[in-house]
Amino acid sequence: MPEVGSRSRSQRPRAGGECCGSRQEFGVPRDQPMPSARLLVLFGSQTGTAQDVSERLGREARRRQLSCRVQALDSYPVVNLINEPLVIFVCATTGQGDPPDNMKSFWRFIFRRSLPSTALCQMDFAVLGLGDSSYTKFNFVAKKLHRRLLQLGGSALLPVCLGDDQHELGPDAAIDPWLQDLWEKVLGPHSVPLNLDLSPPGVPWPSRFTLQFLTDTPSSGPEELCVAGTDPQGPPSELQPFLAPMVSNQRVTGPSHFQDVRLIEFDISGSGISFSAGDVVLIQPENTASHVQQFCQALGLDPEQHFTLQPREPGVACPARLPQPCSMHCLVSQYLDIASVPRRSFFELLACLSPHELEREKLREFGSARGQEELCEYCTRPRRTALEVLCDFPHTAAAVPPDYLLDLVPLIRPRAFSIASSLRAHPSRLQILVAVVQYQTRLREPRRGLCSSWLASLDPAQGPVRVPLWVRSGGLTFPKTPGVPVIMVGPGTGVAPFRAAIQERVAQGETENVLFFGCRRQDQDFFWEAEWKQLQARGCLTLVTAFSREQEQKVYVQHRLRAFGPLVWELLEGRGAHFYLAGNAKYMPADVSNTLLSIFREEGGLSGPDAATYLAQLQRTLRFQTETWA
Repeated sequence: MPEVGSRSRSQRPRAGGECCGSRQEFGVPRDQPMPSARLLVLFGSQTGTAQDVSERLGREARRRQLSCRVQALDSYPVVNLINEPLVIFVCATTGQGDPPDNMKSFWRFIFRRSLPSTALCQMDFAVLGLGDSSYTKFNFVAKKLHRRLLQLGGSALLPVCLGDDQHELGPDAAIDPWLQDLWEKVLGPHSVPLNLDLSPPGVPWPSRFTLQFLTDTPSSGPEELCVAGTDPQGPPSELQPFLAPMVSNQRVTGPSHFQDVRLIEFDISGSGISFSAGDVVLIQPENTASHVQQFCQALGLDPEQHFTLQPREPGVACPARLPQPCSMHCLVSQYLDIASVPRRSFFELLACLSPHELEREKLREFGSARGQEELCEYCTRPRRTALEVLCDFPHTAAAVPPDYLLDLVPLIRPRAFSIASSLRAHPSRLQILVAVVQYQTRLREPRRGLCSSWLASLDPAQGPVRVPLWVRSGGLTFPKTPGVPVIMVGPGTGVAPFRAAIQERVAQGETENVLFFGCRRQDQDFFWEAEWKQLQARGCLTLVTAFSREQEQKVYVQHRLRAFGPLVWELLEGRGAHFYLAGNAKYMPADVSNTLLSIFREEGGLSGPDAATYLAQLQRTLRFQTETWA
């Protein structure tokens, strides 16, 4: 086994030596041994891209005969970090510079002020970031983590890698050369140690799991197989979601409006679920029956066949939500994300598994560094799904061993929705506002959002409908102190969390609520118009609207915000108001922030630098909060 991560540490203090205080700061007694590994890859992933890149890193390490562990940041015991010789961090940036959900606990810990500057003095590290350069805080999480690890004494092997979704070749344009440099740093001037062979890239890596097929069908019913029960000892969670009855599913946009938006209500009686304004609900969607059938036919799978899943290597856990035993139909319908757009690793593995020469060559090209432009044109731009790719390569699809299903296709991820109701106004109910995602590319079939389309297809009027869900804290917290005004900017479905907040505040007797709402047309997508006007008539709400398509010159929320600049400044400076923003993350947050800066200058008389400082102070003190999504 080659020695890695030891070149630059020889002249630096070791954990337990000159920087012996580190173990206590991380909560570890001096005499307690901690596990170590040759290479550790830790990822923070929101949509799965960072996880996919991390698993690629793990495969490339194992091809080089390196021992490697790959883990989500929040599943790794962070106190062990002081004893790791070499760590690669792969992290995405979400929203307005926020860390992904599965690294938030790590993020809070690593930025503790009590950690000493020698805490990670034994660690060599590298940071790979994934972001989108069209956003203001491009790769903010990766850049900030890189700086923090240096502050804690870590030694950087390379500058931070800045993968960019906006590049015509995607993040791989930055990742490929960075990884080549990484392996040279890790292994020295030779690409592999002289006494070891590099595993051929065309040979499939071993599957992570084996499927042990059962000869007899289990006696338990399908629902028992596919859905975890509710734990009476705790609230519902991803491992044990609550099967919430759907009460209603109502379209709230006009029949001629371009987008179908639904107000969906669930009954959460007896679930143990509690939530406050600003919280989110996570929903676990399913694939459509027709897609499940197509997938099983393409791969020659028997939907009724049952199996148990066994990890090939010790220390590798089976997917926690997957029932054991499980039917193939349950696996494909509820777990495999066959409607997702496949990543490069999908094509790399398919090429290794393909028995068909022509298909194999094309798949190899798509999986290679030089083939990324063609892959982008074939798959990424038109948003071609994994199922559609498999149908395009029928000989390969028919030859995929079932053992590789969980390596080939990622698991379906839960989708988060802002909760649009308050328990004070709607006891035992939970409401969400869902924009049904559907759009056209050059492919014949329209592209559809998996979760929104699945939810829209459910009709409780036709019979009982139950949806697996659970709740977690969101990014918005509203003032607990009585008498504090709030200003909310929520165009489109971004208004959802503010409906919950307004209902909650009105029930508490708080009447200083200002809402800036924007949509296209008053008669098509003015959500909750009657409710807002009723609250306005009661003196509980100041409503300011922007209907962008009802005049020749488009009017957006930032224009209306500027028109009400004196009120905004008076509430913020004179009354200590809190300001909230929710909606699409691409342009609107920057436009609103720029409008606020102009209000601070013109209404508050601040200079440009002072206005920027004032806005930053609002953000630091949580008087300016955002909840945005791509």
